[in-house]
Amino acid sequence: QVQIVESGGGLVQPGGSLRLSCAASGSIFSISAMGWYRQAPGKERELVARVSSDGRTNYADSVKGRFTISRDNAKNTVYLQMNTLKPEDTAVYYCNRLVVVGTNVMPLDAWGQGTLVTVSS
Repeated sequence: QVQIVESGGGLVQPGGSLRLSCAASGSIFSISAMGWYRQAPGKERELVARVSSDGRTNYADSVKGRFTISRDNAKNTVYLQMNTLKPEDTAVYYCNRLVVVGTNVMPLDAWGQGTLVTVSS
C-alpha cells in the first residue's frame, strides 16, 4: 500500500495557473504509473492525466493543451501543472497509482484527502 498526499490547490482566477504536487511513499513509486483525478461537486471522479513509469503521458480532452503531468522519481512526487484554468476545472484533485489492463485504467490505492482547486473571479 502506498500513502499519498496531495497539495497545491487553492483559489485562482479564470486564466490563472496552479501546480499541484502528489507525494507518494514507498520504493515502488518509480515503477508505477501515476494519475491525477478530479471530482467536481455532484459529478463522478474522472481521470484527467496520467504518466507511465517511463514518462509517457495521456490527457483527458477537457484538459489537453492546458495541463501537464510530470514526475520526479528521485522525490517520489508527481506534479500537475494547470494553466489557463477555467471555472469548470473547479474540483477536488486526487492522485493515485494506476493499473492499466488493455484500455482499462484503474486506481490502485486508497484515496488521499485530495486538494481543492477553485477557479472563480
